[in-house]
Amino acid sequence: MKELPHILKLPKILDSRGNLSFFEYPGQLPFEIARTYWIYDVPGGEIRGSHAYKEQSEFIIALSGSFDINLNDGKKDLKFSLNRSYYGLFIPKMYWRRLENFSTNSLALIVSDKHFDEADYIRDYEQFKCLINE
Repeated sequence: MKELPHILKLPKILDSRGNLSFFEYPGQLPFEIARTYWIYDVPGGEIRGSHAYKEQSEFIIALSGSFDINLNDGKKDLKFSLNRSYYGLFIPKMYWRRLENFSTNSLALIVSDKHFDEADYIRDYEQFKCLINE
């Protein structure tokens, strides 16, 4: 059965000096982290992503601000709005993703179970639909 994207709620340790959240494997994440990157200073109206991965899964958090993640599995669309630093979205492989509607000063943190590999990317939506529906 295919894994489904879903929100993962992270621990939230409340403190009058400032709250703390974290994630780790095992525990919160369903995979070991191989790569970490972040997206920031996105100009108004810009879209990030617009691709899928053949093998890579990701976990995305809005550390600051907010943005939407639109996913497609080849048949239907799913939309997630991220705006809290104590939960994030797990995206399994073979989901088309678009990140959009970035608020001012938003910061998206992405952790992945694979190292960067250009050959893992599917950058053409029609090709993605063909591969996913084989």
